[in-house]
Amino acid sequence: MTAWRGIGVALAFAAPLAAAQELEPRAYSNSPVGLNFLIAGYGYSEGGAAVNPWVPLTNADIRAHSGILAYVRTLDVFGRSGKIDVALPFAEVAGTADLAGLPQERNVSGLGDPRLRFSVNFHGAPALSAQEFAGYRQDLIVGASLQVTAPTGQYDADKLINIGTNRWSVKPEIGASKAWGPWTLELAAAAAFFTDNKQFLGGHTRAQEPVYSVQAHVVYSFAGGVWLAADATYYRGGLSTVDGVQGSDLQKNSRAGLTLALPVDRRNSIKLYASNGVSTRTGGDLATAGIAWQHRWGGGF
Repeated sequence: MTAWRGIGVALAFAAPLAAAQELEPRAYSNSPVGLNFLIAGYGYSEGGAAVNPWVPLTNADIRAHSGILAYVRTLDVFGRSGKIDVALPFAEVAGTADLAGLPQERNVSGLGDPRLRFSVNFHGAPALSAQEFAGYRQDLIVGASLQVTAPTGQYDADKLINIGTNRWSVKPEIGASKAWGPWTLELAAAAAFFTDNKQFLGGHTRAQEPVYSVQAHVVYSFAGGVWLAADATYYRGGLSTVDGVQGSDLQKNSRAGLTLALPVDRRNSIKLYASNGVSTRTGGDLATAGIAWQHRWGGGF
C-alpha cells in the first residue's frame, strides 16, 4: 500500500457496466439477411461500487451517465443467419469514497473501450431474404458469438476510476432460444478472458482471471411487434492479482431486470430497460435504467 500513497481518489469502477453483467434478450434470433441497424442509447446507474482490495477505501458510491452508439448488419454465413456489430460506449462517472478515513470525490468522462462482435446461428435460423422470412416461424435456435474489446477508451494510469480498462478482452458465448407460441425462453453461457493491465496505478501489473456468466430471458411477444422480457444473469470469477499478489475480489454476483421493446414505425423502435443487483459478493451493486433508439434499413424492407 505504501507505494500508492498520494494517488488521490481511487474508486474501483472500471467501466459503467462490466461485460459479464450485461442483460441482452433476443441475442439469438433470426432476421432477414442484409438488414442494417443504427442504435443510440442512454443509461443511468447508481449504487454501491466495488472497492479494490489493494486500496483502503470505504463507503464508495457511484453515479454514472452512460451512452452507446452501435451499428449492426445481418449476414449470410454459409447458409446460416449471422450478424456483425460494433459498439462505441461513452460515459460520465462521478464517485465519492472515504480514503483512509478522509472523504474524496472524483468526476471523469470520456469514451469507453469499443467492442466488435460476430455472431452466427448454427441451428434453426437459416439465412433468408425478406420475402422468405415472411413465412419463417421460430422453433429452436442454437448459436454462438465472439466479442473482442479493444483498450482505446479513456484511461489515466494514476487513477483507479476510469472509463476504459487498458486491456484487451475476448468473450466467447453460446446460446439457445426456444419458442412456444408467443413465449420464448433464451439461455446463454459465456466466458470473458482478459490481458494484463501493465499500467495499473502508475506502473503496476494487474492480472484478472476469467469471468464466467450465464443469463436467461423469458420473452413474451405481443401483437404489433411489442415484446417484454424478464432477464436474469449470474457471473462468477474475476479474481485479480497485482504484481503477482492475489486479491480477495472473487465475484459471485447476480442481476435481474426487465426489457420492453416498442415499435414506433416501420423502421424505428425504442427499447426501455432496467436492472438491479440481486446478490453481490464483490463488484458493483448498481441499479441501472435506460432507453435505446433503433433505426433499420436495407434487407428488402
